[in-house]
Amino acid sequence: MAVINCPNCNKKISDKAKSCSHCQLELTNLDKEKRQSISTMSYVKKHQSLMNQSFVAMLLFCGGFLSFWQYANPDTWQYTASISTTIAGFVLYLVTRIRLLFLKRGK
Repeated sequence: MAVINCPNCNKKISDKAKSCSHCQLELTNLDKEKRQSISTMSYVKKHQSLMNQSFVAMLLFCGGFLSFWQYANPDTWQYTASISTTIAGFVLYLVTRIRLLFLKRGK
């Protein structure tokens, strides 16, 4: 009995299991080509999701930075909100790009 990765969710399961206990994918009638196809589709979905998150983080960063120029007076709440949005967007963008790097490295 060996431990393998599920082609759909990539979690550890037994090679004797008839279905994945995490995502309930039926493994009994999957040949090598179907497993490869499911694995590729799972990778593409994860990659696309991370790219969307990266885009949203970049929008937060740019929106905060552009509003920073508009509210240059440090005494307003808009100034504080724009600085916070800029920092949050930048950090989220970096974290998402690192997650993308690990996803590509793990393939």
